[in-house]
Amino acid sequence: MAEKTGARRRSVGTSRRDRRVNLAYSEEEHQVLAEAAAREGTAPAAWAARVALAAARDGSSSTSSAETDDGVAAALRGLLETRTELRRIGNNLNQVARELNSDQVVTAAQAEAVLARVEAAVRRVDEATLQVMRERKPRP
Repeated sequence: MAEKTGARRRSVGTSRRDRRVNLAYSEEEHQVLAEAAAREGTAPAAWAARVALAAARDGSSSTSSAETDDGVAAALRGLLETRTELRRIGNNLNQVARELNSDQVVTAAQAEAVLARVEAAVRRVDEATLQVMRERKPRP
């Protein structure tokens, strides 16, 4: 029996999809696609369909060079990695708040470590956002 991946079904009100587009990926590309889909709780094919339609609808599909595509992909990977790091930092902040609310001692070193991680994550988000903005084609 196939293992369930936790993928969500489209909502009932959407029309049936009966047209197919076959895509081929390298092993590395497929891994990136599968990880992105898993983060959103969808199947890779459903995720690819949603992203492709969104790009086609807003006119952001690009015939730019591979270098530009790689730059945007790298920036987006950076944003996704930073998103994960920000979740971890959120957990650390919750732990600090719990300690403070229970009259426990939080050392200056602990607070400074969390703050340093927050500042580093914000810098990475800023850098990746600027990179995406530089690489993205302007809208007509």
